[in-house]
Amino acid sequence: MARRWKGHMQGQRYLGNKHKMEVHDLENEKSQCQIDEIIDNGHDVPFVSLDTAHAAGYDNCAYCIGGSRR
Repeated sequence: MARRWKGHMQGQRYLGNKHKMEVHDLENEKSQCQIDEIIDNGHDVPFVSLDTAHAAGYDNCAYCIGGSRR
């Protein structure tokens, strides 16, 4: 898919799901990520970098990033 401009997203590459505390890479999005559902439920948090998401306590999505830290 592609970067999003709806919800809280403003075209950032990384989308955090504040409900599950996972971060997704929108340039490698998989159908299992359910990005539209995350945005529609208001759980989206934009991040400009993966390091910023990690510093905020978000873990990698197993599908689009891999290497979960949990």
